[in-house]
Amino acid sequence: MSNAARIIRSHQPQADHSEMHERGLSARSNVDAQELAEELRRRIRGEVRFDDGSRALYATDASNYRQVPIGVVIPRDKEDVIETIAAAHRAGAPVLARGGGTSLAGQCCNVAVVLDFSKHLNRVIEMDPNKNRARVEPGCILDTLRSQAEEHRLTFAPDPSTHNHCTLGGMIGNNSCGVHSMMGGKTDDNIEELEILTYDGFRMRVGATGEAELARIIREGGRRGEIYSRLKTLRDRYADLIRQRFPDIPRCVSGYNLTWLLPGKGFHVARALVGSESTCVMVLEATTRLVHSPPGRALLVLGYRDVYSAADHVVDVLDHKPIGLEGIDDKLIDDMKRLKLHPDNIAV
Repeated sequence: MSNAARIIRSHQPQADHSEMHERGLSARSNVDAQELAEELRRRIRGEVRFDDGSRALYATDASNYRQVPIGVVIPRDKEDVIETIAAAHRAGAPVLARGGGTSLAGQCCNVAVVLDFSKHLNRVIEMDPNKNRARVEPGCILDTLRSQAEEHRLTFAPDPSTHNHCTLGGMIGNNSCGVHSMMGGKTDDNIEELEILTYDGFRMRVGATGEAELARIIREGGRRGEIYSRLKTLRDRYADLIRQRFPDIPRCVSGYNLTWLLPGKGFHVARALVGSESTCVMVLEATTRLVHSPPGRALLVLGYRDVYSAADHVVDVLDHKPIGLEGIDDKLIDDMKRLKLHPDNIAV
């Protein structure tokens, strides 16, 4: 875990590799799952699913990984999330947020208490077309936001292929892109503010922070001041290395977005948290940027003899400022034919 994660997470426990203990102790963790489930049922209004069937259902995502969770919680509201994190903290249980379960590298499964936001915390709270912004709950499906934004000829630019069932919280977790990120950037470029909850139960809103405001927050002290102070120390200590080692490429989505803490980037804590995959905080609410949605669109298909020739012409294509750019090779088409996947779409 990076220093940034330790600063905000505040002692998220690491799962060990001990044998399963008696009375419901979860494998690879010292958590008494039965006791934790009973406490959660007393404290929250949402669903507490620690049965084997539910744990099996949430053991996988869109990847090949499998990690059986300690249990699953489906919160009804923010208060349920707060109570769940508090109970997990007391029990020493790791926690993991989950939306559509569409992650391709195992980010949605772990030996942890999994919180599924998609069933109840899934609303567009507010649409503000005058400011090109929207407020959403983390379980809000991307297409729900896009449909409401389109009424004002706006859209949320990043749109992965799973746009009809992926959630905004999941997109914030892994810094999603998608074909139309070409016209509006990745998820981190489109997050203005987050309401977050730390593992030790501290709740606050974070976003861009000017140097004067940063100094004021640190001066005021408390848990918020401590977090901002330590993040500033991290930034100041490693700023040169961050500039040198973080690749300046359009789709730099791996790891922690420490570049957003640099001077000139606005000490944007919300955007720095995008991509952190629940290792630092739980997202309770997000304020997103919206961009103009072109009402008229045309698709141009260009054929090349091989992928290398296609790549050579990417710069030429980009000169014309397309709103999206995708490459499809013959292997993908062959695989679709073998699987009889979308036969009408690939008929010749």
